[in-house]
Amino acid sequence: MSKTVLITGGTGMIGRHLTTLLLKKGYQVSYLSRKKETIPHVQVYRWDIAKGFIEEEALAKADYLIHLAGAGIADQRWTPERKQEIIASRTQSIELIARHLQGRPYKLKSFVSSSATGFYGANTGDVHLTEETRSGTDFLAHVTRSWENASELISNVGIRTVKLRVGVVLSMDGGALPKIILPIRWGIGSPLGNGKQWISWIHIEDLCNMYIEALENEQWKGIYNAVAPAPVTNEEFTRQIAKALKRQLWAPNVPSFALKLLFGQMADVVLGSNFVINQKISQATNFQYTFKSVEEAFKDLL
Repeated sequence: MSKTVLITGGTGMIGRHLTTLLLKKGYQVSYLSRKKETIPHVQVYRWDIAKGFIEEEALAKADYLIHLAGAGIADQRWTPERKQEIIASRTQSIELIARHLQGRPYKLKSFVSSSATGFYGANTGDVHLTEETRSGTDFLAHVTRSWENASELISNVGIRTVKLRVGVVLSMDGGALPKIILPIRWGIGSPLGNGKQWISWIHIEDLCNMYIEALENEQWKGIYNAVAPAPVTNEEFTRQIAKALKRQLWAPNVPSFALKLLFGQMADVVLGSNFVINQKISQATNFQYTFKSVEEAFKDLL
């Protein structure tokens, strides 16, 4: 009998790709969703975080749980209200699940939660960051710290818990990449800021395979930096996109002040530098990457 993976945030970019891989591997997939909808090959259950409601059958039938739900970091300007929504969407959902799991004989074998490399702070320069590095002090660090602390509630119920600190996800189905490549495709692309800020990235295929490995492999516990082995500068990142698209880069760099005027505090997302090392995945697991270099990733995606 096939195992069932319950996913929160399943209709997002990562969730959709992950669902395809899980179905190919013979898993049954179900979603927790705010509205009852019909999705091919997926059982959709309702939940209402504000009212503390989850359809009982969702957790009762699940063998594994993946938590991807959360309001988009870069979808809107960071007003005080939006900041609160970003945090609450990640933490209250886990708190609700934890309450429903307590004292009930569910068969959940593991829980995998998204986190983010923002845990270390939006801008950490050239410092090499491992899973042991302390958290930053800015808003992104606060979000991910709260997210990870909430995940411990599931661990406290006695379920093996894995937290993946996800870097910049490369996909043509959403996220930052489609927006980044547009000006380059039009022939007016250029690096952002001084171009020297580090980008710790991962191809969506590798990321989703990482989620599945974390589900299946009982040796995986705790926190892992979910990034490719080789971070690149914004300048190199932009150059490799142009190379894959067979375009020239001639425009001057987009100045930092212009990005700050346009995005406000949210400009930290594109101007910040993070050199994140996948130390635990490379040293403590047998996980095999398909796309180790950004050149390979863009050749596949573009």
